[in-house]
Amino acid sequence: MAETVFRIERARLIAGLNRMVRDVGFAEDLAQEALVTALSEWPKTGVPQNPAGWLMATAKRRAIDIFRRRRMQAQKHTEIGHDLSLERDTTIEEVEAAMDDDIGDERLSLIFTACHPLLSVDARVALTLRLIGGLTTEEIARAFLVGEATIAQRIVRAKKTLAGSGLTYEVPRGEDRDRRLAAVLEVIYLIFNEGYAASAGDDAMRPLLCAEAMRLCRILSALAPDEPEVHGLLALMELHASRFSARTGADGAPVMITEQNRARWDRLLIQHGLAALGRAEQLVGADGSYALQAAIVACHARAPRAEATDWRQIATLYDRLSRVAPSPIVDLNRAIAHSMAFGPETGLELLAPLEAEPALQGYAGMPAARGDFLLRAGRRAEAKAAFEKAARLAGNAAERQFLVARAAACGD
Repeated sequence: MAETVFRIERARLIAGLNRMVRDVGFAEDLAQEALVTALSEWPKTGVPQNPAGWLMATAKRRAIDIFRRRRMQAQKHTEIGHDLSLERDTTIEEVEAAMDDDIGDERLSLIFTACHPLLSVDARVALTLRLIGGLTTEEIARAFLVGEATIAQRIVRAKKTLAGSGLTYEVPRGEDRDRRLAAVLEVIYLIFNEGYAASAGDDAMRPLLCAEAMRLCRILSALAPDEPEVHGLLALMELHASRFSARTGADGAPVMITEQNRARWDRLLIQHGLAALGRAEQLVGADGSYALQAAIVACHARAPRAEATDWRQIATLYDRLSRVAPSPIVDLNRAIAHSMAFGPETGLELLAPLEAEPALQGYAGMPAARGDFLLRAGRRAEAKAAFEKAARLAGNAAERQFLVARAAACGD
């Protein structure tokens, strides 16, 4: 029972403690110690009426004991005593009331802290999964195929960086909030993408990471309900996730979207995704980067058959996306959309300027797209060579096997 409550309340507990002690690593340690105490006491005394409040009170009292032993100055005592007086015992009810005071801002502050631009992207991802997602170091390491010691070092360094930065641990405002929100959404989408199309290893997907990214975004959407791009990202991930069960075959090899069994798509996730996209558009967020990407995926979700896909609409949406968020990957996907809407030769024309793009030189998707265009244009020998090049660049075993099979099919 204690572990279940802790899992549910973990981020909320750390957020509240962090507001008082101003040290995210210390806050996490306090929360963990409260869990250890609960595991020891609850089997003997029973589960308290307000278990979350009990955990918070226990963690706060532990913080007070630690600061007393360290003989901190009066100012530090004032900070941690803001909600809990050092001179009296506070009831669980009072603590629970304090937890409900602006708790949304506290949790939102913790998300912004974990994704702070002071940290490297790798550190942001690891710390976010640890603090907000509650994943263990072992789970994060396994999900990203990285050594557990490496992940542990990233988390420890991230905490030290934040502790020594002098951060106020508050939700940023105005333009600063907009910039920081973009960083938060980037981290969440990076987590999702690593699960959706694994960059290395034997598995094509890692559903744990995708589920965690969507959970993080749902938390964020509840805490920041008026941010259109938050809803846009949630829509994008839910619509992508709706195709999970159809994206790989029985042998684990990827299945192209045009060949997927759409009866296996998750209609509930599609409904949720379309609803989130609608909220983004209602908030005048239709031209946001994530909302535009979600609108593209929605075109697939709404098509009952692959042949009914509105590729012209998708091409138009990619035209808009390339203006809002220009990047080589967007240009590549735009070429794919135009090839489907207007023919493979159009795709090859749009692909030509991207051949020398440095960011795409080691990207398997580039020669894979070229191979597809060439194959549909009837240039099978050239397509075979392109697919073979793509297979050499693929870091994921399932993707590599898929590309090798496409290359072999060109010679049939």
